[in-house]
Amino acid sequence: MGRLDTSLEAQGAEFLVLGHLLIRGIPAYKSYQNFRGYDLIATNPEKGRSCRIQVKSRWATDYDGGFPVKSFDCEFVVHVALNRGFRYRKRGTAGSGIRAPDYYVLPVAEAKKGQDPRSEWGKVFLRRIPSAQRYLGNWGLIHRHLGYAAGKRVQEGDSSTH
Repeated sequence: MGRLDTSLEAQGAEFLVLGHLLIRGIPAYKSYQNFRGYDLIATNPEKGRSCRIQVKSRWATDYDGGFPVKSFDCEFVVHVALNRGFRYRKRGTAGSGIRAPDYYVLPVAEAKKGQDPRSEWGKVFLRRIPSAQRYLGNWGLIHRHLGYAAGKRVQEGDSSTH
């Protein structure tokens, strides 16, 4: 199976994460150059705080739950499972596999726990992260990291994924 060019989808994933931050009242900016280790910067200008966010995405709905990370020079890794359809399915799998994206908001220390030490690509696997499901749509982690008061646009425990 040849390599699939998903560069547009990867850029789209960065904009999706940026949009989620903005609609939650968190000022955020996209890096338009290749900065090693991060793609976005989220801020709290009132407190003079910021955090760097690396966005990693996977196109296929039936991917192996892993994504490569070369550098952990950030505070969060947001993994976006784009769920754009089946690519690796076995015969007999029903449906197209297209569904809404899933967002895993991982503090960098948790993302590091998921890295397979045998992987030449530095691949992080969700299955290696203890209780990975608790990070699904957990935008409140970034909100609290930046020091926003509870209730400021983002309610505590807001874990909506769409």
